[in-house]
Amino acid sequence: MTPDEYCQEKAAASGSSFYYSFLFLPPPRRRAITALYAFCREVDDVVDECSDPQLARAKLAWWRAELAAAYAGRPSHPVTQALAAAAGDFNLPQELLAEIIDGMEMDLVQTRYADFKALHLYCYRVASTVGLLAAEIFGYEDRRTLKYAHDLGLAFQLTNIIRDVGEDARRGRIYLPADELAQFDVGAEDILHSRYSEAFRRLMTFQIERAERYYEQALAQLPAQDRRAQRAGLAMAAIYRALLAEIRRDGGRVLDRRMALTPLRKLWIAWRTWFRERK
Repeated sequence: MTPDEYCQEKAAASGSSFYYSFLFLPPPRRRAITALYAFCREVDDVVDECSDPQLARAKLAWWRAELAAAYAGRPSHPVTQALAAAAGDFNLPQELLAEIIDGMEMDLVQTRYADFKALHLYCYRVASTVGLLAAEIFGYEDRRTLKYAHDLGLAFQLTNIIRDVGEDARRGRIYLPADELAQFDVGAEDILHSRYSEAFRRLMTFQIERAERYYEQALAQLPAQDRRAQRAGLAMAAIYRALLAEIRRDGGRVLDRRMALTPLRKLWIAWRTWFRERK
């Protein structure tokens, strides 16, 4: 199995919205974004699948060293082999990839966030960095596109947090800011024990509306001349916003279920968006 095939298999197995969004990219860009996504999956899996924090730290340290080796021309893992090629072709900054690992390390030491400012740092590290790297792969002419990519990554992560409230709680994590829980009179125990209430519904409406504002802010900042190049990101946004709309229609019931779009619907949204933006 080649490094590219390994990354492709990793991405396809996840069933992620991101996978459907970059199906229509030209092969060199598709290989690069697939390598980036596979890297994100590898380091995220360390945190989600390793129950021993000390072992997880050791694994993340290995990935940090492997990333440095990749940029020194000595990658050993299939993902970093593919990523090293992408970094050379698309000028991907090593420090942004290292920030992703920093974000994963936050999950090993922090399970609560006092306020949105604290959460924002986490979202930047695990998602806005990915948006910035993806923008380099997709291509742009106007540097304002980087601001769009930063904010779009943040919107994606806020959507993930909303979707995964119950799943994260079962791992002992609450990403919703503590001051906002207090504002809506929702206790941490309510979330950890999946106690749905009208107060929780209002809290989730607040979270959904903020995520939507970030989508609107991001899309408003994308220069017209870069819309075609950034079609994959626009397809991702369309899929994620459709998911967010479904969660809203369901009354924010994310404590005991995980809302998901069908693969066919994701593919349809990606195809429709891609060809709508082709001019």
